Amino acid sequence: MESLRELYRIGPGPSSSHTLAIKRICEDFLSLHPNTKEFEVDLYGSLSLTGKGHMTDKIIYETLNKETKVNFLNEEHKHPNTIVIKSNDIIETYFSIGGGAFVKEGEELKENEDVYPENTMAEIEEYLKKNNCNLFEYVLDRDKDILTYLQEVFNQMINTIESGLNKEGLLPGPLELERVSKKLYFDASKIKEESTKKDILVTAYAYACAEENASGNTVTTAPTLGSCGVLPAVLYYEYKNNNVPKEKIIEALAVGGIYGNIIKTNATISGAKGGCQAEIGTACAMAASALAYLYDLSINQISYAAEMGIEHHLGLTCDPIGGYVQIPCIERNGVASLRAIDAANYAKYLGGIRSNRISFDTIVETMNYTGEKIARELKETSLGGLAKIYKK
Repeated sequence: MESLRELYRIGPGPSSSHTLAIKRICEDFLSLHPNTKEFEVDLYGSLSLTGKGHMTDKIIYETLNKETKVNFLNEEHKHPNTIVIKSNDIIETYFSIGGGAFVKEGEELKENEDVYPENTMAEIEEYLKKNNCNLFEYVLDRDKDILTYLQEVFNQMINTIESGLNKEGLLPGPLELERVSKKLYFDASKIKEESTKKDILVTAYAYACAEENASGNTVTTAPTLGSCGVLPAVLYYEYKNNNVPKEKIIEALAVGGIYGNIIKTNATISGAKGGCQAEIGTACAMAASALAYLYDLSINQISYAAEMGIEHHLGLTCDPIGGYVQIPCIERNGVASLRAIDAANYAKYLGGIRSNRISFDTIVETMNYTGEKIARELKETSLGGLAKIYKK
């Protein structure tokens, strides 16, 4: 598996595959062909169908130039997120593979070398037993010098949440969706019942991230930008409201990242390839495992929490209205944050009574199978589901 640096990326919203990866692809093209000045860009598949709502053309203009011709071609290609950049006789084809990552046609489907020899949780558990260590110690051993980067990642998560909590107004686009995280946060302060207050605070934190993302502001993939609010909301609550030291939060961030990395390696984190189960489901698994680690649970219970995060999102479609990462995306971040907390609690109590029958590796394989069976129009095309049925 690749370094957690390739899972947690910091960049512009609203979509890791449609904006962050596209920005990086355009930068790669310019680095390969520094003397090019005129560009034509063809977008295929999901990039074409939801590119307008995802601000794909905007990031292309900003990275290449304002005169670039962008063609939204409602055609399928070798990959559901294909972009072709042309300049005179130069033609380069790229695939946006999820979480801000990309690969150029003809190259291996990996951007970087593996730093983790293990690819499954079963293999990692063998390593933990052999070396008598926990998951965070495993990360430090395999992913050298990652600690400073993870601190940067969590600081960005804090900044994104606190920035979102202080903003009002409408989100970009024709849906005219109002920002609500600030009001949710204010309303939470008036709630006396502690469990309800916690739910609304966590929801406010998740909405703050997702609303910043929908506005094209700086956010962190966790594992994607469309699901950027789940893990930050759960960890920020523990940090801000339960006074968990930042050092411990960083450890949990590393642990959650391992589960996200396994999914990325053995299935997909791309909504265009696997539906929203690949984004929100993975985010829920990462948040649940991170929280289970903060609860000082066993490795079996941590994996149980992560497994539930995926299992109960199986088949979730990606059908954003109008191609905007707003409805139902923002609300899903809030719901998945609360589900992650539930999963960690189930793992703590149910997992203490009996062992889980379904392993994390099994549920990842199941999610990958399920994603292949989801209809194309329900995988980030806005051709089906809520995107088709809803009429403003």
